[in-house]
Amino acid sequence: MESPVLRSPEKIAALYRELSQWPSLCSACIGPEVTTQYGGKYCNVYTEWSQQDLERAESVKFCRQYLIFHDSQAIVYSGSSGTCSEIKGELLSRESPSGALKAVLRKASPGKGEEKQFLEIWDQNRKVKSINLTVLEKHGNVYEDDQFGCLSWSHSETHLLYVAERKRPKAESFFQSRAPELSSGCADERRDKAVKGEQFVYHDDWGEALVGKSIPALCVLDVESGNVSVLEGVPEHISPGQAFWSPGDTGVVFVGWWHEPFRLGLRHCTNRRSALFYVDLTGARCELLSDDTKAVWSPRLSPDQCRIVYLENGVLGPHQQCSRLRVYDWYTKVTSTVLDVVPRHSQGTFTGIYCPALPGLCWAADSQRVVLDTAQRSRQELLVVEMLGGSVTSLTTGAPLGSWSLLAIDRDLLVARFSTPSCPPTLKVAFLPRAGQEAQVHWVCLEDVTPIPEISWAIHALQPAPDQENPQYKGIDFEAILLQPSKGLGPRKLPLVVMPHGGPHSVCTASWMLHPAALCRIGFAVLLVNYRGSLGFGQDSVASLPGHVGCQDVKDVQYCVEHMLQEEPLDSARVAVVGGSHGGFLACHLIGQYPGTYQACVARNPVINMASMISGTDIPDWCLTEAGFPYAPNTLPDASHWAEMLHKSPMQYVTQVRAPVLLMLGEEDRRVPPKQGLEYYRALKARGVPTRLLLYPRNSHALSGVEAEADSFMNMALWLLQHLQC
Repeated sequence: MESPVLRSPEKIAALYRELSQWPSLCSACIGPEVTTQYGGKYCNVYTEWSQQDLERAESVKFCRQYLIFHDSQAIVYSGSSGTCSEIKGELLSRESPSGALKAVLRKASPGKGEEKQFLEIWDQNRKVKSINLTVLEKHGNVYEDDQFGCLSWSHSETHLLYVAERKRPKAESFFQSRAPELSSGCADERRDKAVKGEQFVYHDDWGEALVGKSIPALCVLDVESGNVSVLEGVPEHISPGQAFWSPGDTGVVFVGWWHEPFRLGLRHCTNRRSALFYVDLTGARCELLSDDTKAVWSPRLSPDQCRIVYLENGVLGPHQQCSRLRVYDWYTKVTSTVLDVVPRHSQGTFTGIYCPALPGLCWAADSQRVVLDTAQRSRQELLVVEMLGGSVTSLTTGAPLGSWSLLAIDRDLLVARFSTPSCPPTLKVAFLPRAGQEAQVHWVCLEDVTPIPEISWAIHALQPAPDQENPQYKGIDFEAILLQPSKGLGPRKLPLVVMPHGGPHSVCTASWMLHPAALCRIGFAVLLVNYRGSLGFGQDSVASLPGHVGCQDVKDVQYCVEHMLQEEPLDSARVAVVGGSHGGFLACHLIGQYPGTYQACVARNPVINMASMISGTDIPDWCLTEAGFPYAPNTLPDASHWAEMLHKSPMQYVTQVRAPVLLMLGEEDRRVPPKQGLEYYRALKARGVPTRLLLYPRNSHALSGVEAEADSFMNMALWLLQHLQC
């Protein structure tokens, strides 16, 4: 009988092309409210999406706009306005508070091999100003990332605030010759400013995905004159970012990260020492607004300009964990905790905050409530938090099972993204009900998507076996999401692909994911395991894993696999494991510790040897923390630390590996250096294990380049089909 599993590379490529055309919803902005001559109200919702363009081998951004007619409490009518159009060269954009102006940071290449940055000001009809920031030479490149970057209008709409790399003095060789025509006047003065002997000085940066970003500076554009100035007063040991104008435009509020004695990687690390600061524009006086022994991020000013809400973690320890929600009163100077860390939760109750960031616009119009999205076990939910009493209410109770993200809230109009493992992102809007009535929220779909009927999915709760309980953290459960082809394979059982997430303190939520969906459409069941240590299950779950990696997390995944093989129509003779980063660490552990279970393995930038990784990664603290040891910048691991890190690593079990292994490495990975994968590749080749290695240039840890992502999927799918004998 012919197998229902897709085997043809051409058909698999066509399937990937089809699914990759579903766009991702990136951001939304709500325009000013307009009142018609008949008394009706409407506003414009501007959205930005991204989509893979396989022919151009790049991710393209496009915008789409919608009209919302409403009565300030409910949506009367909604619909799209016009067709999509591609956005080219935009790095950042922000509408002014009134909606009358829009600022755009754009990159352009006027000449061959020449890239410049322009800051543009647009009104409703035209571009009114364009400033060539590169030519001004006041600073280096503007930061467009979501770690430091910002583009903030002053409340008066006369100034723009942004973050850029601080300008360094030009360096030249000791033996630089002076051309005769440059030996006098202004040219001679410019030459004297060049510093000799500084050409090859090493400059520390902020690591993975922030390469070349070393010394950020706060910069201000005077919109009327076009003058750019770099703010003074920021302490030299601090790197500023996430800045905005203070009430009354008297100064700037920002997050400052300590960068002494050296910088540790910041991407996905919400445990770096940082604090909230205020710098006064008149006297360049810098004031500390928060505890300077914590890690803080995502400050957001309330509409009445009275309070700043932000997130707070402890310094060091797990890179991501359950966070506190804190609020600073601008006028009383008092900071209070709105929501504290949640160690444990009972079934159906609030599990804590696990946000990589608060939404850029998160305050309700009454300045008394904040709306955010966060993992709650294996789902991402929208929650409204009452700031005075700390009560938490779900805005998605009764809504379809899946995952929600808040894109914006303005004048209590909510714009959100919703998706499931079988349904690509959809755009939904609603008005936030009055305090105490939030559960009555009514969602309206602006951009509907039909779920893919060939994919079925469910969330499964699991309790570790008694002999696998953590003595210090007993009674912690975990979950897994199982995707299956809806029609099954008839009398044959399904081949299974196990996909533990990375981190390890991360989580797979019930949302749209391209690779699992595509594997399911090919004919595989896909198991996404949120082992103990994942986010969304309480801080005790997070804290239970450091010191037990390579054991507790591995046993959780294996227990889950064995349970699913017993309970679901899955083929125990055709099981593979796929993972990236710490997921790759687990994948390589599993094929070494349980060689009889897995017939194939695919690992993307896997951690192979924590002992050898510590000297080359941008997060050396991760290696010691997850191995169970304290980290301090001024101490070196002793012999017992090195031994324990090796003992907890997949390399410890390489002699037991039998499953064929496909390795995929990013050549520019700063987080898990490619030498980790090469170390494993050589060890496997030396032992005769079928092994293949793909090395992707110009790709870092995420392997997120369009060409690399597409190629890695095709190679993964064909590797699984070959070695699971589908």
